[in-house]
Amino acid sequence: MNPTGANVPRSKYDWILVSREAPPKRNASQRVLDYDEIYAIYDEETAQEQARRCIQCPNALCSQACPLSNRIPEWLALTAEGKFVEASRVSGKTSNMPEICSRVCPQERLCEGACILNCRTDPVSIGAIERFINEYAFAHCPEVITPEALNGLRAAIIGSGPAGMACADELAKLGYQVTMFESMALPGGLLVNGIPSFKLEKAVVARRMGVLAKRGVELKLGVTVGKDIPLSEVIATHDAVFLGHGAQRAKDAGIPGEDLPGVEQALPFLIQKNVAPGVVAAREIDVRGRSVAVLGGGDTAMDCLRTALRAGATSAICLYRRDFSNMPGSRKEYFNALEEGAEFQFLTYPIEILAGDNGATRGVRCVRMELGANDASGRSRPIAVPGSEFIVNADVVIVAYGFDPISFPDDTEFSKIKTNEWGGIVVDRDQMTSVPKVYAGGDSVRGPSLVVHAVRDGRKAAMAIHAKIGAAH
Repeated sequence: MNPTGANVPRSKYDWILVSREAPPKRNASQRVLDYDEIYAIYDEETAQEQARRCIQCPNALCSQACPLSNRIPEWLALTAEGKFVEASRVSGKTSNMPEICSRVCPQERLCEGACILNCRTDPVSIGAIERFINEYAFAHCPEVITPEALNGLRAAIIGSGPAGMACADELAKLGYQVTMFESMALPGGLLVNGIPSFKLEKAVVARRMGVLAKRGVELKLGVTVGKDIPLSEVIATHDAVFLGHGAQRAKDAGIPGEDLPGVEQALPFLIQKNVAPGVVAAREIDVRGRSVAVLGGGDTAMDCLRTALRAGATSAICLYRRDFSNMPGSRKEYFNALEEGAEFQFLTYPIEILAGDNGATRGVRCVRMELGANDASGRSRPIAVPGSEFIVNADVVIVAYGFDPISFPDDTEFSKIKTNEWGGIVVDRDQMTSVPKVYAGGDSVRGPSLVVHAVRDGRKAAMAIHAKIGAAH
């Protein structure tokens, strides 16, 4: 189904004649009152017009910058012609969840950041168009999905985050009988537990899980492999196993006072505020009427700031040791947080969390920083300025320094799987671990990273599994 009047003449000068237009966004004063998504989708005319800005590079840098090598110019051309459903089908050829990636990917650092139009003007609105074409297809021409004929092979997926979802999807399409084990009460991993609904509504993830169910994927919730069922049993009863359980071991603040009442880790806070009460057992973290300081400068820190304001905090301030240009968080999320009332103190390094007379948190002692030469990460090294200590008042401190994979205890079956010095699973070029038949991908391998990287790992593992055991079957 396509709109009427779709054949709009294209011009090689459309990128000059048509300005980049962001998708509609709810007013900040309204959106901080709820957890609904803040962006709406383009209308049909705007989507076509924005897609026409693509100059169809013969050597498309946007596709090269995409971890999934998405066929971006192809579906932009189809969108420009008003062939929205066809465009969505092309986007689905290389991505198992384009409607999700379009919402959470930092396009300014990937496809849009590589767009050649950046040399002269604003880049093509790739993310917003990707979201539009896929939502259009879901609404107007949903794909009829039926399970493939089974090929006699069984695969187990441990973890229902993006890596596991992508691997399960690919294997199911190849005829594998796929069983997905998820320890939580809701499927989706950090897509549900860690990413706030104002960026990615739970219904969007549930819809994608519904697609997997239609493909024949069996989901077992509340089952922890290694506890409720032995890993050896899973390996013995399946032809291949994929580990996609993520990285949820929070990095400590590493400063005095981090054990005080009022100091919280980011993930428990986000889960408690963004998942429906009773679905996940979570301790109440009350920030109503309180001042909140968030330590860190990544997307998780942005999520905590914006969530705290929605949860009734009187203020939410980010303390980050480098400057804005070195901040790892999405620029889009930074500006959204600013609009919603968050504050930022750059070149600020927390060195101690202070207690008040009641023994609870009252503030953060910080020191001013200046930037020196680049360190191993390629970013400027922050150096403390002598005599520059000061205090930021805060009733609640949320540590958002990121996550590491959870190390496997020595007395468990998982200890047979080789890991590196920080707990990440070691895999070969085909995503296979040191244990035969067992593959892994996503954050459990690489540490906290992008959803699109997890999807790529899951797809890669599925192809390797099929090449190894499917061809011989």
